[in-house]
Amino acid sequence: MKTFSDGSFLEYGQGNFDSHCVFLTRPQKSRYAPKDSEYFQFIVDLAERFGVDRVYGDFVLIYESTKNFAEDLVLQKIEEISAAYEELSLDVCIWFTVLYMAMIAEELKFKAILKKRIKRLGVHQMLFDGFTPGQAAEFSKGRGWRELDEICKQRGF
Repeated sequence: MKTFSDGSFLEYGQGNFDSHCVFLTRPQKSRYAPKDSEYFQFIVDLAERFGVDRVYGDFVLIYESTKNFAEDLVLQKIEEISAAYEELSLDVCIWFTVLYMAMIAEELKFKAILKKRIKRLGVHQMLFDGFTPGQAAEFSKGRGWRELDEICKQRGF
Protein backbone atom coordinates (compact mmCIF):
# COMPACT_ATOMS: atom_id res chain seq x y z
CA MET A 1 0.00 0.00 0.00
CA LYS A 2 2.77 2.47 0.87
CA THR A 3 6.44 2.32 -0.15
CA PHE A 4 9.12 4.59 1.31
CA SER A 5 12.34 6.02 -0.09
CA ASP A 6 14.54 3.37 1.57
CA GLY A 7 12.49 0.51 0.12
CA SER A 8 10.50 -0.12 3.30
CA PHE A 9 6.83 -0.72 2.73
CA LEU A 10 3.57 -1.11 4.60
CA GLU A 11 0.64 -3.29 3.70
CA TYR A 12 -2.43 -4.86 5.23
CA GLY A 13 -2.67 -8.60 5.70
CA GLN A 14 -4.36 -11.29 7.69
CA GLY A 15 -3.65 -10.95 11.40
CA ASN A 16 -4.90 -12.83 14.44
CA PHE A 17 -8.19 -10.94 14.52
CA ASP A 18 -8.91 -9.63 11.04
CA SER A 19 -7.52 -8.98 7.57
CA HIS A 20 -6.53 -5.40 8.38
CA CYS A 21 -3.37 -6.09 10.30
CA VAL A 22 -0.62 -3.60 9.42
CA PHE A 23 2.63 -5.23 8.27
CA LEU A 24 5.97 -3.45 7.90
CA THR A 25 8.81 -4.76 5.73
CA ARG A 26 12.18 -3.02 5.93
CA PRO A 27 15.22 -3.67 3.73
CA GLN A 28 17.02 -6.86 4.77
CA LYS A 29 14.43 -7.54 7.49
CA SER A 30 11.46 -9.86 7.71
CA ARG A 31 7.89 -8.65 7.37
CA TYR A 32 6.21 -8.20 10.75
CA ALA A 33 3.24 -6.55 12.42
CA PRO A 34 4.46 -3.66 14.61
CA LYS A 35 2.93 -3.64 18.07
CA ASP A 36 1.28 -0.55 19.54
CA SER A 37 4.04 -0.35 22.14
CA GLU A 38 6.70 -0.12 19.40
CA TYR A 39 5.26 2.85 17.55
CA PHE A 40 4.11 4.39 20.83
CA GLN A 41 7.74 4.29 21.99
CA PHE A 42 8.77 6.10 18.81
CA ILE A 43 6.14 8.80 19.52
CA VAL A 44 7.45 9.27 23.08
CA ASP A 45 11.06 9.50 21.89
CA LEU A 46 10.05 11.99 19.20
CA ALA A 47 8.19 14.13 21.74
CA GLU A 48 11.22 14.16 24.04
CA ARG A 49 13.30 15.54 21.19
CA PHE A 50 10.86 17.89 19.44
CA GLY A 51 8.28 18.68 22.13
CA VAL A 52 4.99 17.15 23.19
CA ASP A 53 2.81 19.89 21.70
CA ARG A 54 4.41 19.63 18.27
CA VAL A 55 4.26 15.83 18.07
CA TYR A 56 0.73 15.63 19.47
CA GLY A 57 -0.41 18.41 17.14
CA ASP A 58 1.00 16.57 14.13
CA PHE A 59 -0.61 13.32 15.30
CA VAL A 60 -3.98 15.05 15.70
CA LEU A 61 -3.76 16.42 12.13
CA ILE A 62 -3.41 12.83 10.91
CA TYR A 63 -6.06 11.54 13.33
CA GLU A 64 -8.63 14.09 12.19
CA SER A 65 -8.04 13.13 8.54
CA THR A 66 -8.43 9.39 9.16
CA LYS A 67 -11.46 7.64 7.70
CA ASN A 68 -12.14 3.94 7.11
CA PHE A 69 -9.98 3.90 3.96
CA ALA A 70 -6.54 5.16 3.01
CA GLU A 71 -6.35 8.43 1.12
CA ASP A 72 -3.41 9.60 -0.98
CA LEU A 73 -4.01 13.14 0.28
CA VAL A 74 -3.46 12.01 3.90
CA LEU A 75 -0.38 9.99 2.96
CA GLN A 76 0.97 13.12 1.26
CA LYS A 77 0.15 15.16 4.38
CA ILE A 78 2.12 12.65 6.48
CA GLU A 79 5.11 13.07 4.14
CA GLU A 80 4.88 16.86 4.47
CA ILE A 81 4.62 16.70 8.26
CA SER A 82 7.54 14.26 8.42
CA ALA A 83 9.83 16.43 6.29
CA ALA A 84 9.95 18.99 9.10
CA TYR A 85 11.62 16.45 11.40
CA GLU A 86 14.92 16.81 9.54
CA GLU A 87 17.19 13.75 9.69
CA LEU A 88 14.41 11.68 11.29
CA SER A 89 11.94 12.43 8.50
CA LEU A 90 11.98 8.92 7.02
CA ASP A 91 11.37 7.22 10.37
CA VAL A 92 8.69 9.77 11.27
CA CYS A 93 7.00 9.13 7.95
CA ILE A 94 7.09 5.37 8.45
CA TRP A 95 5.79 5.39 12.03
CA PHE A 96 3.13 8.05 11.46
CA THR A 97 1.96 6.00 8.47
CA VAL A 98 1.89 2.84 10.58
CA LEU A 99 -0.24 4.70 13.10
CA TYR A 100 -2.47 6.07 10.32
CA MET A 101 -3.00 2.60 8.89
CA ALA A 102 -3.66 1.20 12.38
CA MET A 103 -6.34 3.87 12.91
CA ILE A 104 -7.92 2.92 9.57
CA ALA A 105 -7.95 -0.70 10.74
CA GLU A 106 -9.73 0.39 13.94
CA GLU A 107 -12.29 2.25 11.85
CA LEU A 108 -12.92 -0.94 9.84
CA LYS A 109 -13.48 -3.20 12.85
CA PHE A 110 -17.14 -4.12 12.84
CA LYS A 111 -17.55 -4.49 16.60
CA ALA A 112 -15.19 -1.69 17.64
CA ILE A 113 -17.25 1.13 19.11
CA LEU A 114 -14.43 3.55 19.93
CA LYS A 115 -12.78 3.11 16.52
CA LYS A 116 -9.68 5.29 16.02
CA ARG A 117 -10.21 7.05 19.37
CA ILE A 118 -8.53 4.09 21.06
CA LYS A 119 -5.22 5.02 19.37
CA ARG A 120 -5.65 8.68 20.28
CA LEU A 121 -6.25 7.67 23.88
CA GLY A 122 -2.97 5.76 23.91
CA VAL A 123 -1.01 8.65 22.42
CA HIS A 124 -2.64 11.12 24.83
CA GLN A 125 -1.93 8.90 27.84
CA MET A 126 1.77 8.71 26.97
CA LEU A 127 2.26 12.37 26.15
CA PHE A 128 0.08 13.94 28.85
CA ASP A 129 -0.76 11.36 31.51
CA GLY A 130 2.66 9.84 32.17
CA PHE A 131 1.90 6.37 30.84
CA THR A 132 4.72 4.27 29.43
CA PRO A 133 4.22 2.97 25.88
CA GLY A 134 3.52 -0.49 27.31
CA GLN A 135 0.95 0.83 29.78
CA ALA A 136 -0.80 2.85 27.07
CA ALA A 137 -0.84 -0.13 24.71
CA GLU A 138 -2.39 -2.41 27.35
CA PHE A 139 -4.71 0.08 29.07
CA SER A 140 -7.88 -0.64 27.10
CA LYS A 141 -7.65 -4.43 27.30
CA GLY A 142 -10.43 -5.85 29.45
CA ARG A 143 -12.15 -2.48 29.90
CA GLY A 144 -15.66 -1.81 28.68
CA TRP A 145 -16.27 0.60 25.83
CA ARG A 146 -18.43 2.88 28.02
CA GLU A 147 -15.60 3.39 30.51
CA LEU A 148 -13.12 4.07 27.69
CA ASP A 149 -15.60 6.36 25.94
CA GLU A 150 -15.92 8.43 29.13
CA ILE A 151 -12.13 8.62 29.52
CA CYS A 152 -11.85 9.85 25.91
CA LYS A 153 -14.60 12.42 26.43
CA GLN A 154 -12.85 13.72 29.55
CA ARG A 155 -9.81 14.38 27.36
CA GLY A 156 -11.83 16.19 24.71
CA PHE A 157 -12.16 13.56 22.01
